[in-house]
Amino acid sequence: MRPILMKGHERPLTFLKYNREGDLLFSCAKDHTPTVWFADNGERLGTYRGHNGAVWTCDVSRDSKRLITGSADQTVKLWNVQTGTELYTFNFDSPARSVEFSVGDKLVVITSDPFMQVTSAIHVKRIAKDPSEQVSESALVIKGPQGRITRAVWGPLNRTIISVGEDATVRIWDSETGKLLKESDKETGHKKSITSLCKSADGSHFLTGSLDKTAKLWDIRTLTLIKTYATERPVNAVTMSPILDHVVLGGGQDASAVTTTDHRAGKFEAKFYDKILLEEIGGVKGHFGPINALAFNPDGRSFSSGGEDGYVRLHHFDQDYFHMKA
Repeated sequence: MRPILMKGHERPLTFLKYNREGDLLFSCAKDHTPTVWFADNGERLGTYRGHNGAVWTCDVSRDSKRLITGSADQTVKLWNVQTGTELYTFNFDSPARSVEFSVGDKLVVITSDPFMQVTSAIHVKRIAKDPSEQVSESALVIKGPQGRITRAVWGPLNRTIISVGEDATVRIWDSETGKLLKESDKETGHKKSITSLCKSADGSHFLTGSLDKTAKLWDIRTLTLIKTYATERPVNAVTMSPILDHVVLGGGQDASAVTTTDHRAGKFEAKFYDKILLEEIGGVKGHFGPINALAFNPDGRSFSSGGEDGYVRLHHFDQDYFHMKA
């Protein structure tokens, strides 16, 4: 499987997201300019210009018409996917770290970082059908977790919000009232900052990756820990195959520690694990720096990785991958 190298960012990648059909791939990086690519051949389709800080996160609506991005410039912006036009800007008092549309695209959950005297928070905003009617008020603001909230996503039927962050705790909140419903157990949970979260295709469970060198699989309703995947290095990014029982973990040391290791040319790899048996079943090398972002195409036939090296690598699986005996 020869990867397609997509070079369009001048700074490290932060996030990757496919649209629902899997024909478009959106990438975010520290270079202020989210980019959209054709997901089959890796051709660059266009960019979204308007942020003036690192872009940490994005999401795309179910109909692929709206893109939402969150940035270190303390804004979250709504865009027209097709034209690249900026439709609306939500302003915050601190960097926006995570965004996700609800099922139905009528709501969005946004997390904002701690900054100066401002604490981290989870914000729920209503998204108007017509951008000219969009308002900036939050329908709900949740505060409580200490440190940065690295990711917040919607639970089943938009009734809950799942958040993870630097305090190593997974929390489930009521999305109507903001009440804390469940939090992960200190014993079985992560021991260090949680960097990433990925929901399964059917929304029944989710995967978290942490700097404690593990990834964990949780039940989305009960927050029961199902599996733990152990690796040799901090996990920066996680994703799951929508069609096979495969978990993919990406990482490497912190960018500042890279020069002190012997991992030279292209040794940073995305590692594949058997979801059930927990064993490592393969790896895809190639990045020249830690992997910061991973995403599976919704059809399960390809995946992409984004690195500290500024490249997006798009991998279309060979036929024998689908008949692999674990």
